[in-house]
Amino acid sequence: MGSFSIWHWLIVLVIVMLVFGTKKLGNIGGDLGKAIKGFKDGVKGEEEKPASTATQQAVDKAVLDVEAKEKTKQ
Repeated sequence: MGSFSIWHWLIVLVIVMLVFGTKKLGNIGGDLGKAIKGFKDGVKGEEEKPASTATQQAVDKAVLDVEAKEKTKQ
């Protein structure tokens, strides 16, 4: 018993693709990439990387101004 050959790995890859599907595997890969990028940005620190104006405008649009009103019992 030695190490796996390329044919063994291709068969395993085909079985994994059949079980999970290519779309789900793509989503997992994308999520993993975003997590790694977020981790690198967190390690680098926010003070080194200033927020761009486009990012700040997107944050400003996402903030909602909500006024709470008291409900009266009748």
